[in-house]
Parts: sequence; structure tokens; C-alpha cells
Amino acid sequence: MKAILERLYNGLIKENPTFVLMLGMCPTLAVTTDAKNGLGMGMATTAVLVMSNLLISLLRKFIPSGVRVPVYIIIIASFVTIVEMLMHAYVTALYDSLGIFIPLIVVNCIILGRAETYASKHGPILSIFDGIGIGLGFTVGLTVIGIVRELLGAGTLFGYKVTPENFEPISIFVLAPGAFFVLSILCALMNKIRPKSAKRRTVGKGGCNGKCDECGAKEGGNE
Repeated sequence: MKAILERLYNGLIKENPTFVLMLGMCPTLAVTTDAKNGLGMGMATTAVLVMSNLLISLLRKFIPSGVRVPVYIIIIASFVTIVEMLMHAYVTALYDSLGIFIPLIVVNCIILGRAETYASKHGPILSIFDGIGIGLGFTVGLTVIGIVRELLGAGTLFGYKVTPENFEPISIFVLAPGAFFVLSILCALMNKIRPKSAKRRTVGKGGCNGKCDECGAKEGGNE
């Protein structure tokens, strides 16, 4: 249970793909003109991430190392095709809104990265929850950016008017510059509130002078 919770925490906070790792920036900046698009893209990516992590983990001992990346791409592309067809059939409006960015999930570096760094080295259960954690982190990131951009740029939230009648929308927030501005502010906030990944190392009485190449202390000294 601890390992599962750690996978979820890792994806949401410690290694959030949007605000910490800065991965998947193409859909992040392009589709988050409103909250609904951000949520839809995040959920589609999460579905592909979980299914591809599971299958790659199950097949990890049978995939030759020399062809592992082409095999990963084939697996990911297969699941993307399934998700795309389901969206086209059942959520046509969202499918039309996301457009070309649905098939581009195939080349999303988040999915291939998790396949290479985690699913190919761990069992199916942890790989599933790693996919869920990273997918939720990506979904939250896109949805929050979409909420801010839609609220300031159109005065709506998930398509519903929530601002006063005299509110004047700031149209730049639904344009490309607004995406960069909102992302930068949210990344700064995330870096401010998330736990530090490392503590300053002190060596002996003199402490750390910040010049690692001049330090004669053995690696793994006093913390």
C-alpha cells in the first residue's frame, strides 16, 4: 500500500509532468483554452498511460532490448487508436474540439518516458498506479490551466457563466501568450509549495561551501 500511495504522490506532486517535469507541453499549451478541453485531454492521456504501462510491464521480460522503443510505440499507438475511436463515438463534441491532438498522444513524451523508466522495470500493479499517478498529475495540470484561462479569458467555467455581468474578459488568456503566462505562474507556485527534493549537505565543522569539485569528503557524507 505504501508503494502504491508513493506512486500516486509522485505523479501528483513530486514529479508532476506539467508543473515539475515540464513534459507534454504541446497539448498543455494548445488545448487548455477551456477547462473542458484540458480535462478531456488529461483523461484520454491517462487511459493510454495506464493501459500501455500495464501491457509493457507484463511483456517486459519478452521484449528484446534492441527493439524495445519501436515495440513501446506500437503498443501506445494501438491504445491511442482505441481511445480515439471511443471518443469519436461517444464524446463527439470533445473529439472535434481536441482534433489532431488526440492522435498526437502517441508521441507524448510522458507516456514513452514512463514506459522506458518505470513500466519496463516494475511489476504490473505498481506500473498501473504509476500510470494513474502521472496521468492524474497531467490531468490536474491541464484542467487547472484551462480553468484559469477560461475564467479570465471568457468569464466562464466549464462553459457556464460564473462572472458578474460587468466583468470584461481578458481575451489574451485564451490566446497563445496567455497559455505561457498562466503556465509560468502556476509552475512558480508549484515550485514554491512542493517539498524540496534534497537537503543541503554539511561536511564536518566547516559545512558545505557549494564547490563540489573542491570537496574532499566522501560521497554520502553527513546530512
